[in-house]
Amino acid sequence: MGFIAGIQYNIRGVALALKTPSLLMLGLIRFAVVLLLALVLSGMVLYWHNDIFSMIWQMPESRWLIWLWHIVSWILTFTLMAFSMLISYLISQIFFCVFIMDYMSRITERMVLGQEAPGAHTSIFGLFLYLIRQEIPRAVVPVLISVTLMIIGLFTPVSLVIIGLSAVVAGIFLAWDNTDLVPARRMVPFRERFAFLRKNLFFHIGFGLLFLVPWLNILFLSFAPVGATLYYIEKERKKHGLGFDL
Repeated sequence: MGFIAGIQYNIRGVALALKTPSLLMLGLIRFAVVLLLALVLSGMVLYWHNDIFSMIWQMPESRWLIWLWHIVSWILTFTLMAFSMLISYLISQIFFCVFIMDYMSRITERMVLGQEAPGAHTSIFGLFLYLIRQEIPRAVVPVLISVTLMIIGLFTPVSLVIIGLSAVVAGIFLAWDNTDLVPARRMVPFRERFAFLRKNLFFHIGFGLLFLVPWLNILFLSFAPVGATLYYIEKERKKHGLGFDL
């Protein structure tokens, strides 16, 4: 399962969620929260997009170069808008959406397996702390590093290349943030879970690619736990020679 499979599972998860009332409701809550934050951050990027790009490349006097300047400036703007939506996603996760994300994964697991595999038994507060601890190494830190590299890259001659690579890296870890829900809930050691990411890197690139499309990424981020859980369970069942049908 490689790059194309990652895209397919992301779309498949959204399709299943739209047919399942409980998943649809939870996904729409996440969608509304992320959309509100994204509108604010994206609006700021659009408002100051000329000023931002002028820090990299001053508007030329040549009439022909001005066209190129505007084209490149809008490419940068759309990239920054994609990043603003990823930051909105992280902010919403830290506050409360991480609960919804985990619950969507649990519902999907029960739909596929008929039951939820045993996990950690703890209080609501304990669960919140556990989920936040999982979120920091697999999503928050990698995405913040990617954003930092992107900002540094703005002041280099290869800024667009650095921004593009940073975006792909952020997408990979946001994809892993979702495929890691089931093994993290089952208390699989972090080293084994990170090894799963390395072994299935191209899948995560494909799954995370849709998170980099401005505005459309809000939809896929909202329902990503469904497709990611389907993928992880299918990998697990194939390992044991079991079928998969949903």
